[in-house]
Amino acid sequence: MCIRDRGNTMTNLIIAKFGGSAIGPDGISIPQIIERINSLKKDSKVIAVFSAPLTLHNEKKRSLTDVVLEQGKNAENGIRPSLDIVKIAYQKILQMVNEDNKKNCENVIDIHLKKAQVALDDAFENKEFADETRSKALAFSGEILMAHVMNYILRSNQIKTDAVEFDDWPIITDNNIESTNFLRTESNERMGGILNLVENNEVVTIGGFIGKTVEGITTTYERGGSDRTAADLGILFHKKYDTSIDFEKDSSVVSADPKIIELGLREVIQLSYNEARLAGMFGMKILDPIAIKEIVEHGVDMPIRITNIKNPEKITIIKRELGEHKGHPIKIVTGKENCAIFRIETNSIQKLLTSLEKDRRYSEFVILSPFTKDGVGLSRILFLDGDYVKRNEKYLLGFDPLATITYNRGVITLIGDEMWRVQQVASRTSAKIGESGLNILNMDAQEETSRIIIVVEDAEENIKKAIKAVHEGIAEINFI
Repeated sequence: MCIRDRGNTMTNLIIAKFGGSAIGPDGISIPQIIERINSLKKDSKVIAVFSAPLTLHNEKKRSLTDVVLEQGKNAENGIRPSLDIVKIAYQKILQMVNEDNKKNCENVIDIHLKKAQVALDDAFENKEFADETRSKALAFSGEILMAHVMNYILRSNQIKTDAVEFDDWPIITDNNIESTNFLRTESNERMGGILNLVENNEVVTIGGFIGKTVEGITTTYERGGSDRTAADLGILFHKKYDTSIDFEKDSSVVSADPKIIELGLREVIQLSYNEARLAGMFGMKILDPIAIKEIVEHGVDMPIRITNIKNPEKITIIKRELGEHKGHPIKIVTGKENCAIFRIETNSIQKLLTSLEKDRRYSEFVILSPFTKDGVGLSRILFLDGDYVKRNEKYLLGFDPLATITYNRGVITLIGDEMWRVQQVASRTSAKIGESGLNILNMDAQEETSRIIIVVEDAEENIKKAIKAVHEGIAEINFI
């Protein structure tokens, strides 16, 4: 069923995702969120997806997710877990709720934190903080609770809104409890509750990161999974509304990490799905690359915006395919530490790749160019998380006992679908890295992949030095 307005056009729906940094420590940036939601809802329905908030503890910013994970670890080690830090954070946020809504909001906070405490107490009794116990502790202290609190804050600001209850949860997942996967068909079948809420309200609030199995077991995506929730909702709603996704961030997309590059950053006006996915994979915190991957795999084409919440005029548009190309063809220079390279005989690699795909074990890897040594064809897989490889050495080596693993590798990546327009990009880039005193261990430049990967030793400040050198050099490179 498509939802149409009286002019027989589809009603607009914006799925707006607000992360912990957008909420701010103890909700300090919530007035900004209210302003943004008021702006977005002028000509659209809005589903607002919330991450767990941050808090200030001992003068340090901390995610409540990290606080609860720490308490779970305490429980495993026989230290009685406490949610005091979490309670204090929500008490501060509660001050933004007016008197008409305060009592109900207090009750919601109390109910959810009791559920989280029960999960932590179970972890304490069983000396294990894992699976559904972990998921419940995180869900009911973080994302789900924050969505309910925001519901009351928005109501306090005269916005017609409601929150999705966990009983009506639309994100149905498989049984990989702590790193779960979205199930579209099963989710479609359970959309009745949220469809009614969207139809009857200006805004609907929902927690990101959290899923639910068909049997009702609480699940979580991997860290950063609130981006995936926004993507999954887009997949579910795109045929029912004219749907777009808006990720509200501290900044729109720029050409490198502003924490590394202070001068000469370029604003990136537009990215393709492919460029955005690559940027996320290789260390640029634009959005979770799996979110883009899921949208592509489900054959959905909808616009995505990265909006600077402090200056909403500054926007990066992400589309499946870009029509007109604007700006420098090399869109982004990024880097990733703690990588590993897995060398395996080429005739054994397909079984490993099939297993990785079938079991949906891990997607953050890149196949580098193959080579031959002593007459044997060898393939290399660059894993972008060395810790994953360490945890799964036995599994990986099971496909080829003679395979080798090299740790302590870092990568610098240049990203752009139109990189072929840049003259002598590979040679000029490698020269810049050489000038910075770094030794290139491997370079993989494949035109059709929209990226150039440079592998260096992950030591000291190597990755940052290389990013600075390459980014500085790009401005000097001519392009067609």
